[in-house]
Amino acid sequence: MFVDKAKIYVKGGDGGDGIISFRREKYVPNGGPAGGDGGRGGDVIFRVDEGLRTLMDFRYQRHFKGERGVKGRNKSQHGANAEHTVVRIPPGTVIVNDDNGEVIADLTRHGQEIVIAKGGRGGRGNVRFATAANTAPQIAENGEEGQERYIVLELKVMADVGLVGFPSVGKSTLLSVVSAAQPKIGAYHFTTITPNLGVVDVGDGRSFVMADLPGLIEGAHEGIGLGHEFLRHVERTRVIIHVVDMSGSEGRDPFDDWQKINEELKLYNAELEHRLQIIAANKMDDPQAQENLEEFSKKVREVRSDIEILPISALTRDGIQEMLYKTVDMLDKLPDAVAVEEVEQIAERKVYTLEKKEDDGFIIRRENDTFVVESTKIENMMKRMQLNSHDSILKLGRTLRHMGVDSELRKRGAKDGTLVRIGELEFEFVEGSSYF
Repeated sequence: MFVDKAKIYVKGGDGGDGIISFRREKYVPNGGPAGGDGGRGGDVIFRVDEGLRTLMDFRYQRHFKGERGVKGRNKSQHGANAEHTVVRIPPGTVIVNDDNGEVIADLTRHGQEIVIAKGGRGGRGNVRFATAANTAPQIAENGEEGQERYIVLELKVMADVGLVGFPSVGKSTLLSVVSAAQPKIGAYHFTTITPNLGVVDVGDGRSFVMADLPGLIEGAHEGIGLGHEFLRHVERTRVIIHVVDMSGSEGRDPFDDWQKINEELKLYNAELEHRLQIIAANKMDDPQAQENLEEFSKKVREVRSDIEILPISALTRDGIQEMLYKTVDMLDKLPDAVAVEEVEQIAERKVYTLEKKEDDGFIIRRENDTFVVESTKIENMMKRMQLNSHDSILKLGRTLRHMGVDSELRKRGAKDGTLVRIGELEFEFVEGSSYF
């Protein structure tokens, strides 16, 4: 089964906790703190594997979590950093942030990789909090939580040539004739519902990859029919072979078909209008085809004079070899996937960004007799701090006083015994002090 879109959840590993520990060597009477830091959580890395062709694996596994860092150890020993989690994806995969639709990466080359969810930093052990005023701190931090997000994976088939056209114009038959691919062929619309790839050997030592893409219908750019499921794959192709049923066996006008498909390509992506194109006038074995071809060629020349119109018959194989030579000559004159190369250069360029300083602001609101303090900085600090020791409580109190939370609570009418809630922690306010 071909799967070209999947939504998954990724989370970097949490950092390991720091610990509280003290030196206890026999001949070191005042050894001081010796609690080590926790290890860093593992990143979730997406890496391109050219052996994959679909996103099938993501139908069965939709959650990927990095490993947690190891807790710190005594004797000031750092906990081990966790191994990174590597997720294999096929070339041509676009990774999109599900929250805002932003493209995170466009990975096309074997071995190319990107960190999708960073692991959290390890918590600091009490050896990090020793000061001249507090030589034996009972303070340690929990590991930082790893990044988490939902992402959407979209696979755009990597092919040199894409076969486009209305349903039942002979695209699948053409691919089966020129390559070893065995697409499903049937005398009904939408026989092909997923892209089929085939390697075409031209016969003079040159070859290229051809994709038989699902048939288009009018309104495809709006998602009608297979719509976007088809159009996303056309963007990757360097040359478009537009297969037109010259026999008119479906009762449609060949020129009208050609115009409608081109319009759908243009409306989906304006760049596709200028993509090099060959018109494969198929089903020339039909008696009516020659007359239709003359009329068709005349109309096309009035619109675009630069397009090659090649009469072929996928059934009898007439004109096939000439079309292959024209196609490979055209490919030889083109650079190798210019748009893709630009994406790769951007992905490999190192970018340095200045991290924003954490917001020191806070909001105090009242719920009945309880004051609720909302502050990103304080809540993040409380997640990191192990609030099970007196020193940790004192540190939190100093932070509240330094930020001006206690003075603001007094202005709002807080007195001895007034309940204050920050996140999930609830405590009593003590007059003359900012800790509890």
